[in-house]
Amino acid sequence: MNHGGKFSLKYSSIGLFTLLLCTLTLLSSANYYDSPFFYKQLTTVQADTIPIRADTIPVKPTDTTIRTYQRTDTLNVKVSKDSLDGPVAYSASDSMVLDMTTKKITLYNTATTKYQDLDLTAYKIELDQPTQMVVATYTLDTLGRQVGKPHFVQGESNMDADSITYNFKTQKGITKSTFTQQGEMYVYGERIKKINLTDFFAYKGRFTTCNLDTPHFAFRTKKMKLVNKKLAVSGPLHAEFEGVPVPIYLPFGFFPLAQGRHSGILPPQFTANEQFGLGLEGLGYYKVLNDMFDMMVRGDIYSYGGWRATLTPTYRKRYRYSGRMNLAYQHTRMLSNDPKKEYETSKSFNIQWSHMVDAKARPGTSFQASVNAGSSQYNQYNSQNPSVNFNNQLYSSITYTKNWSNKYNLSLSAGHDQNSVSREFHVRLPDGSFTVNNFYPFQQKEFVGEPKWYEKLGIGLNTQFRNQVAFNDTTVSFNTLLDTMQWGAQHNIPITLALPSLGPIQVAPGFSYSEKWYGKQFTRAWNPTTEKVDSFYNKGFFTARDISFNIGLNTAIFGLFNKFGPNSKVRAIRHVVRPSISASYKPDLNSKDYYTTQVDKNGRTLRASKYAGSLYGAYGEGQFGGMSFNLDNNLEMKVKSKTDTVTDGGLKKVRLLDGFGLSTSYNFLKDSMKLEPISLYIRSTLFEKVNITAGGVLNPYKTDQYGYPINEFVWEHDKFKLGKIVTGNIAISTSFRSKKSDKKEEASATQEYLTNNGQLPMTLEEQQAQLDYVRNNPAEFADFNIPWSVNLSYSLSFSTTPKTDYSGFTTRITSSINVSGDFNLTPKWKVGANTFYDFRGSNLQQLTMFLSRELHCWQLGINITPVGLYRSFNITINPKSGMLRDLKINRSKYFYTQ
Repeated sequence: MNHGGKFSLKYSSIGLFTLLLCTLTLLSSANYYDSPFFYKQLTTVQADTIPIRADTIPVKPTDTTIRTYQRTDTLNVKVSKDSLDGPVAYSASDSMVLDMTTKKITLYNTATTKYQDLDLTAYKIELDQPTQMVVATYTLDTLGRQVGKPHFVQGESNMDADSITYNFKTQKGITKSTFTQQGEMYVYGERIKKINLTDFFAYKGRFTTCNLDTPHFAFRTKKMKLVNKKLAVSGPLHAEFEGVPVPIYLPFGFFPLAQGRHSGILPPQFTANEQFGLGLEGLGYYKVLNDMFDMMVRGDIYSYGGWRATLTPTYRKRYRYSGRMNLAYQHTRMLSNDPKKEYETSKSFNIQWSHMVDAKARPGTSFQASVNAGSSQYNQYNSQNPSVNFNNQLYSSITYTKNWSNKYNLSLSAGHDQNSVSREFHVRLPDGSFTVNNFYPFQQKEFVGEPKWYEKLGIGLNTQFRNQVAFNDTTVSFNTLLDTMQWGAQHNIPITLALPSLGPIQVAPGFSYSEKWYGKQFTRAWNPTTEKVDSFYNKGFFTARDISFNIGLNTAIFGLFNKFGPNSKVRAIRHVVRPSISASYKPDLNSKDYYTTQVDKNGRTLRASKYAGSLYGAYGEGQFGGMSFNLDNNLEMKVKSKTDTVTDGGLKKVRLLDGFGLSTSYNFLKDSMKLEPISLYIRSTLFEKVNITAGGVLNPYKTDQYGYPINEFVWEHDKFKLGKIVTGNIAISTSFRSKKSDKKEEASATQEYLTNNGQLPMTLEEQQAQLDYVRNNPAEFADFNIPWSVNLSYSLSFSTTPKTDYSGFTTRITSSINVSGDFNLTPKWKVGANTFYDFRGSNLQQLTMFLSRELHCWQLGINITPVGLYRSFNITINPKSGMLRDLKINRSKYFYTQ
C-alpha cells in the first residue's frame, strides 16, 4: 500500500508561477532608474532638437571631460501591416459569432459597424480581420420580403444595396442592386464600384428625379460615372416612361450635381406669335466669374426680323452689398394694321438697376438704387411679360444718406419718372435734404430733480433742395432742357415746447418759420385774340417766407357699455374718442406774390400766385387766425368665444371700426368762406376677413353754374344738407380659402420658388422678376393642398378738377375689380383664373386662365390669356426638378392687339 502524497495541479501551478516571478524580477529595481540602453530598444537615434548648453559652473582643472546625454521622444514601434487607422465599433441585437481560426466576426440582426466617418447597417455583417474586408447582406422574412437591407453612409455618400463589399484599408468596394441619391437625382445601379471617397462607377445604371421605387420616368445607360455632389457622366442613354423605353437615344449624358451657381447654356423656348412670327425666346448663357460676380446673356429672335438682347450682371458681397442690372435692347418688327405697309418697326431699350447695402456694413451710411428707365414703347412691345404692358409709369431713385450720431442727417438723391402714354419725362438731379434733429439749448447736461418747463424747448431744422428737367422724348433738345429746367429749395425751422399735462389733456405750443427759394416766376394773362390764357416766366432768384404760431390740445375719452342681458352673446362695446384742437395764427406775408387774371371770355377772374407750378409750390395768401379740429374714433366689442373658454374669461375681442373720423379748420380772419373743406375717413376689418378703407373731402358751400363755390353754406335757406363730396375713394379686399387637405406643413411650389434658401438676399428687381414669372405662369405653381381659394378686390375713386380752359369742373371716376381664384376639379386637376375689369371702360382689361395637372414628379400646365394687349396660349410639360426643368415640352402662341 502506497501512502505517498497525492499530486495536486493547483499547488504545482502556484509554485511554478512563483518561481517564474522571482526569476523575472531578480535584476529589477524599485526606483525604475533610467537605463542607458533603454533607447536602443524602443527609440531611433537622432539628433536632439533641443540644443545642449554648456555648463556655467566652473569645472576643476583635473576634470578634462564633459559628459552630454542625447534623448529623443519619437517611438519606433513596429506596426502591423493589417492594422487600421482607427478603432472599429460594431454591435448587433441578436448575436455575434467569433471564429478564432479565420479571425472573422459575424453580426446578426440590426448589425452596425462604425469606422471613422463610415457607418454601415444591415441584417448580417461579416468582418474579416486579415483582409480588412466587410460584407453586408439582408435576409428574407416568412413572406419573402427583404429585411435588414444594407445601408452605407460615408461622408456625403449615402446608398442602399442588396449586398455591400467594402475594404476598410483601401476604402474601395462593390455593391449590388444599389440605390443612392445625389442632390435631386436618384441613381440605381446593378453594380456600383466605389474607388475612393467621391468617385463611383455604375454598371447598367438608371437615374431619375422621381422618388418612387418604380419611377414614372428614368434615363437608362450601360455605364456611368458619378463624382459625389459634382457631376454624373454616362455613355449612350435613352429615356423610359412607366418602364416603357422611348426609342430616342442620346450619345452621352452630362448631369451637373454641384449645388449653388455654375456656368452653363440657358435653353430657349419655342414660340409662335402672329405679329412677330416664329421665335426662340430665352436662348443665352450664364457665366460665373467669381464668388461675387456673375453675368447672364439672353436673346430672343423672331422670323419676321424682330429680336431682343438682354445683359444681366449680378454682383454681391456678403454682409456688404448686393445688386443687379438688366440692360435690354429691343428691335421690334411686327405685322402692321395699316394696309399701306406690311410691317411696323421700332427700336426701344430699357435699363434696370437695383442696389442694396447691408445696414451693418457701414452704420450711419447707406446707399440704395432702384432704377427703371427706358423707351416709352418698351413695355408695350414686351410679349414675354404681359403684366407690364399696362404699366405706364416708370420710376427711378438713387439715394445716399449719412447720419452723424443721430443729430444730423444728410440725404442726396437722383431719380426720374416717366409716362409711357404722354411720353413725358421728369429727371431730378440732384435732390437733397439736410435735417437737424430737435435739440434743447436750455437743457442741462446732468439732470438734478425735475426739469424746468423752459428746458423742454426744442429747435430743429429741415432743409430740402431740388432740381428738375422735364421733356418729351419726341421733342427733346438742348434748348428744351434749358427752358424746362427748374430748381428750388425750402427751409423749415420748427420750435416746440412740451408743457406739463393738465390732467388728461396734453398741451403743445409751437412756432414755425419756413422759407422757399425759387428759380422762376410764372405769370398768366388772358389773350383776347386766341381767347386763351397764355403763360410767361422769368428766370432769377426769388424768395418767399411764412411764419405761424399754434397751440394744441389733445386727449382721449373712453366709453364702455356693458348693460347687456345675461344670455346675450355681446358682453361689452368699447368706444375710444381722440379729439384734438389747435389754435393757430399766420400773418399775411405773401399777398404781394398774388395777382388777378381773367380766365375766360365771360370775364371771370381768378387769383393766382407767381410761384404756382414751381417745385415746392406757393404759400397761401391772406392771414389765418382760427381753429383746427381733428376727431378720431375706434369701436370694439367683446363677445362670447365659441372655441376658447379659458382665455380672458371666455371672451373674444372683435374690432368693429379700426378708425373713423374727420378733420377741418375755421379761419376767423377770413372775409368769406371761413370754414375749410371737411376731410372724412374710415377703415375697418369686418369678420377678420374683409378690409375696407374709404375717404373723402366734403365741400360745405354751394356752387354757381360753373361749379365754383360761393359764400353760402348748403344748409342755408334750404333743407339741411351736409354738402357735396368733391373727392372720394373706397377700397375693399378679401380672401377666402378652404382648409388644407393635408395637415402637414409643406411649402408650396410658389413658396419654394420665391424662397432663396442658402443664397444671398435677392434684389428688388430679382424679387419682382420672380413674382412676374409666378403671375404669368400660375399653372406651374398650383397648390393642390388647398382645394379652393378666392381673392376679391374692388376700388373706386373720383375727383373734381378744373377744366383746362377754366370754364368749369370735370369729375373723373375710376372703378375696377380684380378677381382671382382656383379650385381642384379632382385631387390631381386644378383650374383657376385671374381677371381685371374696368368699369369706366366697361371691358375686361385682362383675363388669364390656367389648368394644371399633378403628375408626381412631372407637371402639366396650360396657361391661356384670351383678353389683354397680348393674348397667348401656352402648354408646358416638364419635370418638377430644378435640375431637369429645361427638359420640357413647350408650345406657346401669342397674339398682339392694338
